[in-house]
Amino acid sequence: MIRELRPGDLDAIARLFHETVRAINCRDYTPAQIAAWAAPELDADYFRTRLTGTRTVVAEDAGQVVGFANLTSEGLIDFLFVHAERQGEGIASRLLAPLEDIAATTDVDELWTNASITARSFFLARGFTEVAAQTVECRGEMFRNYRMSKRCEK
Repeated sequence: MIRELRPGDLDAIARLFHETVRAINCRDYTPAQIAAWAAPELDADYFRTRLTGTRTVVAEDAGQVVGFANLTSEGLIDFLFVHAERQGEGIASRLLAPLEDIAATTDVDELWTNASITARSFFLARGFTEVAAQTVECRGEMFRNYRMSKRCEK
């Protein structure tokens, strides 16, 4: 089930984020990069702050949060994460669909994201184009990611 974020979801989202980065993104990033990306201080309060003012959707199965994604008013998909044990089930696509619907009915003309190496192929397969490879800093570590975009269908 895909639904809107509830305040009680934040602890589960923080756990999901940490577990997924450590179990999945470790394929494409170094241990030091993973430690910086999934730093311990990224807790429920961090996600409350980051998700406030965005449209956030949650994938839930049997009462458990198995994924989440958000969209800013500028068209940024800032987070799109699926639990490490639920990869490959189509959950990410089901999270992306309502964000595309929201963009299509608002002033957002283009969706964009800073996709990890790991997520790049997912976004390409869903019609996003690579605008630029970029190197960004996060808590003292340098990361490769990809600025990607997709025009909204109105």
